[in-house]
Amino acid sequence: KSDSDTYTCDIGDAQSRAKLVVQEIPVLFKQELQNEETKEGKQVKLTCELSKPDTPVKWMKGDTVLYASEKYEFKQSGTVAELIIRDAKSIDS
Repeated sequence: KSDSDTYTCDIGDAQSRAKLVVQEIPVLFKQELQNEETKEGKQVKLTCELSKPDTPVKWMKGDTVLYASEKYEFKQSGTVAELIIRDAKSIDS
């Protein structure tokens, strides 16, 4: 999108101009999160796939933003984003 602008081809005595408009492609979910069940003490991984690689992802539990810690690990490679929850407890539901 930052490449949108007017471009000029200049040959000294004459110029030709054109306007370039780059439209942003909206990010969509190619694969949405799936419901999961696990036993207490186990590790669980939630995965979603996006339509645009390396899109910033914010993970939340309810209205609370999650941050990387001993409990939560975030991985992202290309279009796949993962949340790993370690040592699952009933409070993690």
